[in-house]
Amino acid sequence: MIENVLWVAVGLMIASSAIPRTSRVRKLIGGTGWGVFSIHWGYQPLHYIEVQDYANVALTFLFALFCLLVAYIMLREYRKGPLVLKNNREVMHLPVSSQTEGDPLDITSMLTSASALGALVYFPFANFSFLNTWIIGNVTSQVTWVLQYFGFPAYMKAWNMITLNGYTVEIILACTAIESIALFMGLIGSVRAPLTRLVPAFVVSVPVIYVLNLIRDIFVVVAYGEQWFGNDSFVIAHNYIAKAGSGIALFLISYAVLKILPELLAMIDGLWVILSEELKYLLHRFARD
Repeated sequence: MIENVLWVAVGLMIASSAIPRTSRVRKLIGGTGWGVFSIHWGYQPLHYIEVQDYANVALTFLFALFCLLVAYIMLREYRKGPLVLKNNREVMHLPVSSQTEGDPLDITSMLTSASALGALVYFPFANFSFLNTWIIGNVTSQVTWVLQYFGFPAYMKAWNMITLNGYTVEIILACTAIESIALFMGLIGSVRAPLTRLVPAFVVSVPVIYVLNLIRDIFVVVAYGEQWFGNDSFVIAHNYIAKAGSGIALFLISYAVLKILPELLAMIDGLWVILSEELKYLLHRFARD
């Protein structure tokens, strides 16, 4: 049931992104999509409570609230026109009838397009077993091939397991970097920019992320198989060194993409301003009531 809710949300966001920007209906459909999306994320804390992962309980709950706030803003935009930034800081509604191609960025529509595209890339791999098996199996075989090419006696114990010197590492969906790939594809795809900038942004992000992820997986397998850090080799290699390296790499890739597509930085900054202003408005309204 909850998977159906997810696909309804994604479908509504995609429909909103496909509707011409001068149509008010895109805000109604997009806002409804974010509202349905909040149902999906609002359900997730129940799972994390069962496994006592309280950090993710808080994160998924906050994201559900974020989805509700975006839904509320888009439904207000449906009535009053898109929220845009004037002079980079002043939030104002732009009547739909007066919109032109040279208008400031429509922040919530960009966010909706980015989320729809990202979800369309990621969720099929997370929810369809044949795609899940395909990407995990490919990464497993590629990591094994590289290890054997460099003389390590590694072999595939199963379609998603690599054994080196008697120590086995299981490759799961998170080991394929599909989350980061989906994120950047969604962000890049949401930008209205010429191909001469979109293509370089894609090249410095998606293929680089995939290759660096293979290197990360190779490092973890070798560090664990060779017991570089003693009994805690897997934990140190995977949870600390590999995650720190991934964080640094994503920061550098993000910087490169933002340099190529400054529209993304404008969207992030604009989203922060709009959310802040709307929260202030809601808190003032509740306090007054």
